[in-house]
Amino acid sequence: MNAERHYLTSLFEPTSIAIIGASDAKNSSAVALARNIVDSGYEGKLFFVNSQQKKLFGHETYPSVENIPQRLDLAVICSPAGALAETIDACGRAGCRNAIVITGGFNERGSRGAIQQRTILENARHHGMRLLGPNCAGILRPGSNIHLANVQSDAYPGTIGLISQSGAFCAAFLDWAYPNKVGFSNVVSLGSEGDIDFGEVLDYMASDPRTENIFMYVEDIKNARRFMSALRTAARCKPVLLIKVGRYGISRRSLHAQDDPLQTDLPLGADDVFDAALRRAGVVRLTRVGQMYAAAAALFSHFRPRGNRLAIITNGGGPGMMAADYARDIRIPMATFEPKTIAQLTASLPPTWSPNVIAPPCAPASTTTMSTVH
Repeated sequence: MNAERHYLTSLFEPTSIAIIGASDAKNSSAVALARNIVDSGYEGKLFFVNSQQKKLFGHETYPSVENIPQRLDLAVICSPAGALAETIDACGRAGCRNAIVITGGFNERGSRGAIQQRTILENARHHGMRLLGPNCAGILRPGSNIHLANVQSDAYPGTIGLISQSGAFCAAFLDWAYPNKVGFSNVVSLGSEGDIDFGEVLDYMASDPRTENIFMYVEDIKNARRFMSALRTAARCKPVLLIKVGRYGISRRSLHAQDDPLQTDLPLGADDVFDAALRRAGVVRLTRVGQMYAAAAALFSHFRPRGNRLAIITNGGGPGMMAADYARDIRIPMATFEPKTIAQLTASLPPTWSPNVIAPPCAPASTTTMSTVH
């Protein structure tokens, strides 16, 4: 018997897609999206909506989504913000199940944009349609030849699931991953989270058999209860690693001031509380992008170390001491070399080599030793 499909499957594995507002205008998000999905080799039904052109990228165009002769799993919308409410309504009337809204200029632009966003959400809910975005970069699912993201990078199929509120962070991660041959199961840019949020996408990735590891870039959480519930569920079955920015008030205000200079009294969650919640859920918190890259490379390699002790081998005592200090800071115990290992090293290394045994006070000395090679 087949496993029950997740309710977001039609969003992430659509069998029919329309790009609304598609064009071949240079330097536009619409042309980048259209070219990416065509070049990806998508095997489902693909439609372009453009009332000004007869064909795009070899495909016939339609003046409206309602002229497409079938119901759609997914519409990707690049229409101007002022026309978006009517576009969403037209998608709903056409029976579209999901929409990715690339267009920005809503909640992030203050009260007027917030009113517009509420309108498009009301229109979508009236038709039972789910929205990703607005103001998002889109999605990638390389194993299904789906590249619906407004980024220049390509992606290999793989096991890494990435969820980010920042489209720029998605682009940076993809720029690093492709030359390093790290592949993705899913890449999801959430944007403003007008409808679909972290918790729902986490729930999907936890159930997705292609996703083995989940990486997240978080700016703020809008539905804390759903987020934590999904986080605990995901972390029980897969490694979950997370970067949370805006830990201090000034960084949160700087992030939003570019969009709304009057928005200065932002609700700031206590970072130590958030950190404790992550530890309790079993989530690994990262603080630097470099850590995320290193972790992604390690997990994608499928190398799994056995045990929890570390041996440091170095060509100088100074670097070995620095590494030992950092190991102490993050409470990693040092391994003890057995006499036969010391004998094998002595036989293979220059006569000047020296095993230095150091016992950091973070754990009992009997289990925390370090060897360095000079």
